[in-house]
Amino acid sequence: MKINARILLLMMVAVACQQAPKADKAAVTDAQAVSVPEGSKTHRLDTAASILFWIGTKPTGEHKGSFRFSGGELYTKDSTLTGGHFSININSIANLDLSPQPDMKKKLEDELRGENFFDAEHYPVARFEITEVSPYRPAPNDDGVLLKDATHMIKGNLTIKNATKNITFPAKVVFTDGKVKGEANFNIDRTQWGMTYRADKSLQDKLINSVVNIHFEIVTN
Repeated sequence: MKINARILLLMMVAVACQQAPKADKAAVTDAQAVSVPEGSKTHRLDTAASILFWIGTKPTGEHKGSFRFSGGELYTKDSTLTGGHFSININSIANLDLSPQPDMKKKLEDELRGENFFDAEHYPVARFEITEVSPYRPAPNDDGVLLKDATHMIKGNLTIKNATKNITFPAKVVFTDGKVKGEANFNIDRTQWGMTYRADKSLQDKLINSVVNIHFEIVTN
């Protein structure tokens, strides 16, 4: 019985330790002014080729999903990224791990669209507007940024529901064949945008981790 109790304790600890994937943590500050530098070239987002993935965790596991972009633009000048903005279609939210259980998949998607989370009925679009772009130059032996081959630090206003916060994260931006390709992978705290449902750690097994992983891949036409 002592052995069984130890195994049970270890299992409980393992479950309780389910956390968001290891990734760069986006710094969050108040919203900043947005401007488009003069003389910038506009690159329209290819919404069919661009996608945003998310991972949410809880003590009993995790769920993976995606959003589609409804539009956006990147601005460049002399092959340098200078700004941009994106719109995310909240109603496009899709779960990617419950396909064998269509009823559970629909239930989760409906819950995330509901007022406890994104409230898609009243806030069908989330927006990201770049406020500052700077080259990322790692110092020798610098292990502060986890994103492989990061090229830039991006700052921008992220609006979800009726809350706007400025976030900073590393990104990989590549110019090829007249297109701009970007990738980022970072964690954010959903409660910063008012989504506090089941974020109280005292809820134990009913807890939904407030930290969410975001990984997006974008490409322009």
